[in-house]
Amino acid sequence: MGADTPRSELRQDGFPGLGVPLPDLGLPRLMLLGRTVRYFGDVLIGQPMRRTSRITKLSPRETKSGKSAVVTVSHELNEASRADPLIVETQTYIMMEAGPAVSRKDPVATPAPAVTAITVVPDETLLFQYSALAFNSHRIHLDRNYARDVEGFPDLVVNGGLATLLLTEHLRTTHGAVPRSLSTRHMRPLLCGRPMGLQAEEADGKWSLSGFDETGLLALAVEVET
Repeated sequence: MGADTPRSELRQDGFPGLGVPLPDLGLPRLMLLGRTVRYFGDVLIGQPMRRTSRITKLSPRETKSGKSAVVTVSHELNEASRADPLIVETQTYIMMEAGPAVSRKDPVATPAPAVTAITVVPDETLLFQYSALAFNSHRIHLDRNYARDVEGFPDLVVNGGLATLLLTEHLRTTHGAVPRSLSTRHMRPLLCGRPMGLQAEEADGKWSLSGFDETGLLALAVEVET
């Protein structure tokens, strides 16, 4: 989707957009809250494809902490000659006013110990490679000075999609399980150059994947059906 966005239409934070026009809400900061993805078939190399995107929900909010808006976007990917989708995805973002990032010190309860656990360290090179593949120019992933000085993060923020990919690749390579569908919840940012713990646990034919930040707090939860 980012590849379709002219440079002149990038947001001030570099984010290329949601794949659909969005009204200017005066909310310059944006973070991914979660996504759901369902896979119905394989996307073949060289096969002409069609993407359809639409906003399914837009909820402005105003609280003591300021103004925000939650926006949900739905995407369908089809073969150009077929009506039934191969992939259906929804993405939910929160858009916020300018100001410092939310503190990462608030405790988050962790789940029960998982069956397996490994640690990876997403670095600047990995963030750049993933952002380049996705045409994602969101500056919190690429511009350390912007992430620190403008948005108030301690360092570059690991892409939400990259963190999810690290977990699902852990599931695939360690357990040989390939997702048919998945649902993610992002609780706190993961930071560049800091250890990310990956855990996977199976119950009742489903997988629960957990990503932990360098302090051991739960940052990302992914529910997977295979």
